[in-house]
Amino acid sequence: MSNLIKPTGYRPLIDMQQTELAIARLKGFFQANLSAELRLRRVTAPLFVLQGTGLNDDLNGVERAVSFPIRDMADARAEVVHSLAKWKRVTLADYGIEPGYGIYTDMNAIRADEELDNIHSLYVDQWDWERVMTSGERNIGFLKEVVRRIYGVLLRTEYLVWESFPEIRPSLPPDITFIHAEELRRLYPHLDPKEREAEITKRHGAVFIIGIGAALGDGKPHDGRAPDYDDWTTPGEQGLPGLNGDILLWHPVLGIPLEVSSMGIRVDKAALLRQLELTGQQDRLGLYFHRRLLEGTLPLSIGGGIGQSRLCMFFLRKAHIGEVQASIWPDDMRRACAEAGMSLI
Repeated sequence: MSNLIKPTGYRPLIDMQQTELAIARLKGFFQANLSAELRLRRVTAPLFVLQGTGLNDDLNGVERAVSFPIRDMADARAEVVHSLAKWKRVTLADYGIEPGYGIYTDMNAIRADEELDNIHSLYVDQWDWERVMTSGERNIGFLKEVVRRIYGVLLRTEYLVWESFPEIRPSLPPDITFIHAEELRRLYPHLDPKEREAEITKRHGAVFIIGIGAALGDGKPHDGRAPDYDDWTTPGEQGLPGLNGDILLWHPVLGIPLEVSSMGIRVDKAALLRQLELTGQQDRLGLYFHRRLLEGTLPLSIGGGIGQSRLCMFFLRKAHIGEVQASIWPDDMRRACAEAGMSLI
């Protein structure tokens, strides 16, 4: 409860019935435009995968997956996905997707270790996407091009919401700002990473922070990232490490940066070996996903996740993620939210 933000005088700009209509409209519009912009085909995704395959996303490497035994498979354990970062790459290979094309899916997950607040829920819904690329595209220039195209979809979606609900006025800048995590550290050396994010996002409105996962000049990473999907060690601009990053938008209601996407160019064989060694996780090399990557049967790719409820929160100017999704919340949080004008679904 101590992390709950209660904006002074908050009242939703649209009621709950209008909110449900708006969620359906903006989700449909966004995924159709994302598909067209990046040439992505929709595919069906799993809710759970078998343990021990290496297919599940390890996020920051400490979150526990929700798991259960499968009776008809001799009690082999399945675990609910955290995201589909590695599963998508295997699917690109198995479906024979060509360079310049990709896939996207509605991903639903349970993250039991989340600390619940205005923007974190036990239930996660995002568009997971992955696109096949060439070796010549494994560079910062291509990463930025893809980010700009995604940002263009965000701008068009914001206009759709304004056109449908005139009381919700646009706030996004016309362009997204790029900055490396090390440049950000040098800019605000007296602040911690979350405080730096707040300063730069408040200043520019929309920011892509490059290089999430690698140690910065102070020896610490900006944020954690698993070693076997994003490439956070290959040098990019000015020799700074990382071909990945996060999209952050300034949330005018909460007065905080809202991370709506984590994405990047994925590891090739060299980056995988390097990052597993750096993190002391070479034992993963025997897992199914890792074997396929080392054998060269997985394509080079770029991909990420885009939070559906986070986007709905932002575009509809909601103060709590529970206003746009159904989940479980502590009773005291529900009471506090109701008193503060936040009607949780």
